[in-house]
Amino acid sequence: MNYRNSKLTEVVRQLPCQQCGIQDGTVVAAHSNQLRDGKGKGIKSSDAMIAALCYNCHHELDQGLHMSKQERIDFWEQAHRKTIKFLIENEYLIVNSKL
Repeated sequence: MNYRNSKLTEVVRQLPCQQCGIQDGTVVAAHSNQLRDGKGKGIKSSDAMIAALCYNCHHELDQGLHMSKQERIDFWEQAHRKTIKFLIENEYLIVNSKL
């Protein structure tokens, strides 16, 4: 079963798009489309594998009409890395050590 966290996906909706930078109210937590990230037929990947993307960037990613498969992978991975970095550096994600 893939990890789900509605608080995380809601926070991501408040971020600027991590591809184009727009903050127009259409930003969502765009899930990875890669099998390696838990994507399956009718199954979204884990909420840990998200990128903050606006409607236009998310549409371009999912439709991929102007990008090769590798370009779509690179597009999402770049936005994912930026999203996680933004969340950590702005203290939306805080490590709670239980060691």
